[in-house]
Amino acid sequence: MAKNETIVCYTADEINAMRARGESQTDWARAAAMTEAELEASIADDPDEAGLTFDWDSASVVMPQPKSVLNMRVDQDVLAYFKQSGRGYQTRINAVLRAFVQAQQQAR
Repeated sequence: MAKNETIVCYTADEINAMRARGESQTDWARAAAMTEAELEASIADDPDEAGLTFDWDSASVVMPQPKSVLNMRVDQDVLAYFKQSGRGYQTRINAVLRAFVQAQQQAR
């Protein structure tokens, strides 16, 4: 895949500030005026959507597991690393721990 020179990265804070200023590049009026058939045709013409199909018949609802309260000590730099990306850092720490557990279970 060729590198797209128009790709720009923003932080969540930058995106929220842009939205607050009304700097969205989405033409919401045009999107709201489209019929269902026009939306389907637009999606079908999108190369990023090519070949994507969803089998909703096999979808299942997975209830989240209840969380346990934990008070633990971690190195300051480790906590700072997770906190630097903003809200949800505890969820990200949990995801890292879950990935480790799953890797250990698969190695058995």
